[in-house]
Amino acid sequence: MTIKEKLEDKRKKEKQAELGGGPERIKKRHQEGRLTARERIKMLVDEGSFQEMDKFVVHHCTDFGMEKKRIYGDGVVTGYGTIEGRSVFVFAQDFTVFGGSLSRANAAKICKIMDLALKAGVPIIGLNDSGGARIQEGVSSLAGYADIFLRNVLASGVIPQISAVMGPCAGGAVYSPAITDFIIMTQDISRMFITGPEVIREVTHEDVTMEELGGAETHNRLSGVAHFSAENEEQTLGLIRELLSFIPDNNMEDPPEKESSDPDDRVDDGLNMVVPDDPNLPYDIRKIIKSVLDDHYFFEVQEDYAKNIVIGFGRLGGKSVAAVANQPDHLAGVLDINSSDKGARFIRFCDAFNIPLITFEDVPGFLPGVAQEHGGIIRHGAKILYAYAEATVPKITIITRKAYGGAYCVMASKHIRADINYAYPTAEIAVMGPKGAVKIVHRREVNKADDPEALVDLKVKEFRDKFANPSVAAEKGYIDEVIEPKFTRPKLIAALRMLENKRDENPPKKHGNIPL
Repeated sequence: MTIKEKLEDKRKKEKQAELGGGPERIKKRHQEGRLTARERIKMLVDEGSFQEMDKFVVHHCTDFGMEKKRIYGDGVVTGYGTIEGRSVFVFAQDFTVFGGSLSRANAAKICKIMDLALKAGVPIIGLNDSGGARIQEGVSSLAGYADIFLRNVLASGVIPQISAVMGPCAGGAVYSPAITDFIIMTQDISRMFITGPEVIREVTHEDVTMEELGGAETHNRLSGVAHFSAENEEQTLGLIRELLSFIPDNNMEDPPEKESSDPDDRVDDGLNMVVPDDPNLPYDIRKIIKSVLDDHYFFEVQEDYAKNIVIGFGRLGGKSVAAVANQPDHLAGVLDINSSDKGARFIRFCDAFNIPLITFEDVPGFLPGVAQEHGGIIRHGAKILYAYAEATVPKITIITRKAYGGAYCVMASKHIRADINYAYPTAEIAVMGPKGAVKIVHRREVNKADDPEALVDLKVKEFRDKFANPSVAAEKGYIDEVIEPKFTRPKLIAALRMLENKRDENPPKKHGNIPL
């Protein structure tokens, strides 16, 4: 073969590989309104930056006539490119080739780029769209999944891992996305479940559709498995790009900075009126969060799950920060099982990747009830406490209103190593709410009173006068400063700059034992 013939042969093979399962299957894909694996990667990364690897890999299975069905790439496209100029590794399962099913060969392709991503210290992004394990390969396919799971765990907390579910993801396959840091699901086309509707119907006699069982809405609103829900594939890929703009390439780097024309000393007079005079009235904590962040932009995470806590990313003075906030507009902002889990996982991610934590606190306590106690609120509530106490990144807390009981301690109080603790004049810091406290402290007086209700009202007023303000905590040094709400932004930016070179560490250990 001459050089010219060899080059021609190479080009022919490349074209063949790029067709995946062939023109007909690609056409069917487009008719369904879906993109191919390569089209998704092209839309995700910077134009012309993708470098494909293992383009000619084929499976080595000889059972069930598979030796006659070898297709270049073997159902997954892998390689590296850039997003906003930053390097990333990507794999995209190709549904046109054996339904995107995982073989030993294509698992090895995924493992190769995961290993390289870990060595290079850059994010890994997985675009999942697969029928699951390749049945014809049996245990070899399962071994491939386990190889991937191991690398997910080893990379956890070292490089960011992002999963987009853009089609089916079932059985053991779901555990790779589950270990990654963020999951984005595309509405109407993505599915995640351990066992499908047919198996459930046979085993438990429950009748459920695929969408109800494992669709984007289910996992974003009910289970909390997913972090974002996108309307279409384009938005899914756009969310990945946006998410990456807030987080560093690895755990040894600081988050990226972005210039903003929003003045650091900007004040907002409207913030003085956000917290209602009546302590029992709700308000939307997002009004405060958005007001103080650069350009009023807040990139919320898990918006539809456990709405009594709000989490997400933003910037202050051009630097990435993470917001964690109780939401008085939902369940009065109480901490419960789901909100504790949601907050804890986000806090630990941010701590792993050097993103400062800004906590907006308005919490009346933990949610009471038999269901919560039997569901393990003690164990789950301990997770968010553990996460905050463990975190060594800069931690700044603003108590906007209620900070009652154990929830006061948990929400980044001074006592668990928060660096700066502010309070609004509307802050109420106490062991419990006024009425409950009065009924315990003044129980005998109330029981003997001619008019118990009038006495309770009087004592409640006395309690509020004493504790419905941040004075006692400020006197003890638990609050560093009582601030006027309108100055929240400049106060936060000044504190962050002061903490820019913060150094804190935990005792040497293999790892802690978080109450999972």
